[in-house]
Amino acid sequence: MSDEAEIILADLDDDELVQQMFDDLYDGLKEEIEEAVNILIARGWAPYDVLTKALVGGMTIVGADFRDGILFVPEVLLAANAMKGGMFILKPLLAETGAPRVGKMVIGTVKGDIHDIGKNLVGMMMEGAGFEVVDLGINNSVEVYLEAMEKEGPDILGMSALLTTTMPYMKVVIDTMVEQGIRDDYIVLVGGAPLNEEFGRAIGADAYCRDAAVAVETAKEWVGRKHNSANA
Repeated sequence: MSDEAEIILADLDDDELVQQMFDDLYDGLKEEIEEAVNILIARGWAPYDVLTKALVGGMTIVGADFRDGILFVPEVLLAANAMKGGMFILKPLLAETGAPRVGKMVIGTVKGDIHDIGKNLVGMMMEGAGFEVVDLGINNSVEVYLEAMEKEGPDILGMSALLTTTMPYMKVVIDTMVEQGIRDDYIVLVGGAPLNEEFGRAIGADAYCRDAAVAVETAKEWVGRKHNSANA
């Protein structure tokens, strides 16, 4: 980023800077996002406000346009990478202040499947929406999922598959959760190209998510519902 660009960002008032961050996230401009985050922190913004009002606000626009077919995967990956640059600065500050999080998700591709672009996109979009995400990677057995859930205590388990031969393994994981009496402790979201809503229902998942933007919307809805019932 040029010195001129830094001066322009520094000259903006807070509202203008946040609007500029929306534009820079949309365009995938990582250095500009990092600089803007540092400026807001230096101006006394709480880390959680920078996250929710600037980064999450910007990624919400990206997610909506991705859902509506205005943006495509490469552009969303760039936006998510720019957001990660800002998150790298904010994470230690958020930990210090004990800022609240929207929820926590453990996500991974199922056993026998090594495809991860869709899963990675969901993970990045979830982080962009304020969720804490634990990514298990690819080729995960039921034991790996169960161990991660016990260790991490997430609100959500996310499973991904891109092959018709591996998608039935999602049912193995859910059936094992039922057998162990822990199924109702977690929200289970599934996704991947060969899946559909009917399959999601048939295997006992809470919801099927056709893409990353829908995954974020669905996760927010289910976590909100879970918290409301817990507080009732």
